[in-house]
Amino acid sequence: MGSSGKLSGVLKKYTMLMALVLVVIFFNFATDGKTLNPQNINNLIAQYAYVFVLATGMLLCILTGGNIDLAVGSVVCFAGGVGAVMMDKNIPWPVATVVMLVIGLLIGMWQGFWIAYVKVPPFIATLAGMLAFRGLSNVVMGGYQYTVTNKAFLNIFGGGADCYIPDLIRNESLVASIGNTLNGMGIQFHDVEGNVIPLTEYPFNWTCFAVGILAAVAFIVWTFINRGLLRKNGYTLDPLIAVLVKTVLICTVIVWISFKLANYKGIPTALIWVILVLGVFAYVTKKTTLGRNLYAVGGNEKATRLSGINTNRVMFLAYTLMGFLAGFTGVLNIARFVGAQPTYGEGYEMDAIAACFIGGASAYGGTGTIGGVIIGATLMGVINQGMVIMGTSTNIQVVVKGIVLLGAVFFDVASKMLKKGGAKA
Repeated sequence: MGSSGKLSGVLKKYTMLMALVLVVIFFNFATDGKTLNPQNINNLIAQYAYVFVLATGMLLCILTGGNIDLAVGSVVCFAGGVGAVMMDKNIPWPVATVVMLVIGLLIGMWQGFWIAYVKVPPFIATLAGMLAFRGLSNVVMGGYQYTVTNKAFLNIFGGGADCYIPDLIRNESLVASIGNTLNGMGIQFHDVEGNVIPLTEYPFNWTCFAVGILAAVAFIVWTFINRGLLRKNGYTLDPLIAVLVKTVLICTVIVWISFKLANYKGIPTALIWVILVLGVFAYVTKKTTLGRNLYAVGGNEKATRLSGINTNRVMFLAYTLMGFLAGFTGVLNIARFVGAQPTYGEGYEMDAIAACFIGGASAYGGTGTIGGVIIGATLMGVINQGMVIMGTSTNIQVVVKGIVLLGAVFFDVASKMLKKGGAKA
């Protein structure tokens, strides 16, 4: 492959990442820096946690051949509604949480059965689920809104005023000493009104910042350990300079985000759950037999079946896991909104689908990564939040999201057409 081929490969691989960077820069200037305020970054994480979780499950379905799940928004509403009603009746929140997860799991198994074994097209099966579980949500809640008041539940899952990891390592004498040193260098700190204040009164979460630094160090160590294992097993490695640049950029982003969050309240608990879900399913898709089978089914289902893989079981598990994650999103959703009502979850399925395709998942299946989900969901969140801050009307926001999604799918289709054309030539 020549240098032009390598360049085109790099551009294709990092197109949406570059688009994300450009979008962030645009909205940062368009909003006079408000988009990157610590509070707005925190709000972005809290408001769009559901997109990250649902898009993770949606990716599993899409990998099997471009299939989707239209029912996830209704399942989120139904599971969350059941949990909110249970807690309203003074049933302990851990019990309600488990019930919400089990509901999601059972619904995923139900839909997976019809799709994998009865061979009902996924679009039809999940469309039926979307209608049925939206109706059941109204039945369970009786058309009313239920408020969740349990502070432990809200703080653990990201809806309370204290849903942040407390600063566990702050040392006032050390902070005062650092503040005096910085003041001697001419560096001052200000409150929201612009008044000069000592560093001891500045709301900075040192634990959050330390976690960010440790995460960056851990990523560096993992990158080079993984590179060594790949070399040992005979895999073709990316150029060292490319790995170094990628590692430096990712670590810079990690430390920068942790610094921004530290300037507000610290690490929101919703972020911890999102990272946990993304980490588990990144491992599942890359390192497990199920993950390899998902890609194989999406690449060529007939050949995969002939090779001895139970493709029906793979499809069933994809929708089962999607249902479980929808149930978990129901937990996060009622914590975020401090309650439940029959309209919650509307449009969630579209956000999840859009995040996957924008992040590089193929409309034909067999292609897509958790990293792409992160990029796609973040891009969607930045666009939405940026337009809200700019005061853009809701209708225009929907139009922009549609255009972005169409552009991402067009890029996928055009890439495949060019690839086929090159192969024939």
